[in-house]
Amino acid sequence: MSLGGVGQFLLATTSWVILYRIMNEFGDHIVAGYTIAIRIIVFFILPAWGLSNAASTLVGQNLGARQPERAERSVWVLSVINMIFLSLIGFFTYFGAGSILRAISNEKEVIEAGILCIRILSFGFIFYALGMVMSQALNGAGDTITPTFLNFICFWIIEIPLAYYLSMISGFDEKGDFPFRLLLPNQYWAFWV
Repeated sequence: MSLGGVGQFLLATTSWVILYRIMNEFGDHIVAGYTIAIRIIVFFILPAWGLSNAASTLVGQNLGARQPERAERSVWVLSVINMIFLSLIGFFTYFGAGSILRAISNEKEVIEAGILCIRILSFGFIFYALGMVMSQALNGAGDTITPTFLNFICFWIIEIPLAYYLSMISGFDEKGDFPFRLLLPNQYWAFWV
């Protein structure tokens, strides 16, 4: 069971290496802006991970108590709460991106790249919230293979080729890479739910 859990994070984190390689083609300011933006986003979504981990615990506990309906209800309630929470965070980060980034950097190009990244990614927060809870719910039920498989599809089959195509071939440059870190994979997760 732990191999599936390790696989989920391994697939996600190794995909970042490829995306950073793509972004590196557009200059250090893009990589710096993206890195700062992702750190800001991770800071703001940490409470959402706590809610997602609660889904894992509640599913495991309720399935162990032979109450699958309660497990399902817990997942949906946590999904809604997480979606509301991350929607609010998305609203805040979308409109506050400039202020937040200017507090961290004074380089205009880095700030502009970070703002672009945060604003694009903030649109995917609601889907990310749902994907986080569903992934952890499956883990709590003992199914680590399905989330691992979906991570493989999302990150390696869809995200990386599409980010490469949009960034390097279609002419969107760094704008083709940013949307796929959070937006596309988690919409795909929501589709599978």
